[in-house]
Order: sequence, then C-alpha cells, then structure tokens
Amino acid sequence: MKIFETHAHMDFPQFNKDRDDILEKCFDSGVEYMLNIGVDKRSCEASIKLAEKYEQIFVAVGFHPHDAKDFDEDLISRLAKHKKVVAIGEIGLDFFRNLSPVEVQKDAFQKQIEIALELNLPVIVHDRNAHDECLDILQKYKPQKVVFHCFSGDEIFAEKVLNMGWFISFTGSITFKNSLMENVVRMIPKDKFFIETDSPYLSPVPLRGKRNSPLNLRYIIEKIAEIKRIAPKQVAEISFNNAAKFFLPDK
Repeated sequence: MKIFETHAHMDFPQFNKDRDDILEKCFDSGVEYMLNIGVDKRSCEASIKLAEKYEQIFVAVGFHPHDAKDFDEDLISRLAKHKKVVAIGEIGLDFFRNLSPVEVQKDAFQKQIEIALELNLPVIVHDRNAHDECLDILQKYKPQKVVFHCFSGDEIFAEKVLNMGWFISFTGSITFKNSLMENVVRMIPKDKFFIETDSPYLSPVPLRGKRNSPLNLRYIIEKIAEIKRIAPKQVAEISFNNAAKFFLPDK
C-alpha cells in the first residue's frame, strides 16, 4: 500500500531523539513520499536539509500565521527555488490564537500567495476560525492549486472550496469522538482529497495524547474507508495519486 504523507513537521524537536529511526520505519511501512512543512525560518531551512538527506522527502516553505510577525519575504522567495521545494506553506490565517496581529497575518498571507503564483507552486493553507477571510484573499488572487490543510470547515464551506477547484486534506482529527467531519469526508469527491498527520500533532484515536508520526496514517485511511464504504487500500491509492499529481506532477 503506497502512501503519500502530505503534511508533517519531522524537523520539530519532538523528533530529535529518534528522527532517522522513525523516518526509516515510515518508508519501510509504505510511505513513499512525504512533504515536510515549514512554518518559520528555522523550520524551512531544517526541512530542506531533511529533504536533501532523504530522497522521499519534499518540502513546503512558508511562514505560519502564528509567525507572520517575523515574515521574511526575501528568504521565502529564495528558499522556494530549491529543487526539493514543491509548495508554499503552511500559510494563511489563524484567528483562534492570534499570535500575530490580524493585519500582519493577512499581509504575510498575500505576499506568500504572490510568491507561489510567481513560481507556479501550490499553496498549502492554514485556516483556523478564519474561513471567510481566507477565502476572500484566495479568491482575490485565484491560485489554481490550493489545499486546505487539516480542514476544519463544514459542508457549506467545503462546497465553496471545491467549487474553486481546490483540495481538502484530512488529519487524525476525523477520528475524534467529537469530530463533525464525517459529512465532509462523505461528500468529498474522490479526486479532491489528501491525507496527512500534521505530526507531531493531532494523533488519531486510539493514540490521542501521544506524539504523532506518519506511521499513524493508517488510522486516517481506515476512518475514511469506513465513512466512504470503500477498502482502505483504495483510499491510500486514491489519496496517493491525488497528492502525486498535485505536488509532484513530473514524477
């Protein structure tokens, strides 16, 4: 079963003690490709170093809305030209924690969309409590390749995203008992979704509270399979093909 992990943070310090061991286990278990996601200067640079070490790892570079106050446009423009960088992200808006001022978040989001458009790279969106505002900015620029990572909207918002031709990515949050995502999973067309862990965060049931890793993608695959009433192998294959076409069209 080939798997494409579309959103992980394997450079984060939670993996400092066993990073290489975990990655080797991931690749041995069927994870054929992995996208490591930058959120600030340190993580973008560390992600590229990781991708230079492992053929299977590719990178997205960007400043997370929490770190928008430190956004470095020249840095992202430069790093985005690296051969292992295949997307700009994760970028967007987070009005839940507001660790950067709202207007600063919006400015960084827009400038990074402009970089993506200039370099013809996909955009990975972080959207928390900011659905309409994210959509307004994206509709202003109209990038063709967009994925809403760790989708948290309802069916109505999902329909708006899909109507723009964009993608939705599911994490372990769909396995949570209080999850409201089943209807979104049920309605999503087979050619419009990815899977991700957002490691080291959002460990799926039955591993809540523990460090997450791409080894746990199977729980997300199994939950989608259960909701859509198809085989887990089919979910893995569909999501793999979707992500490969989106992020690695030349592979």
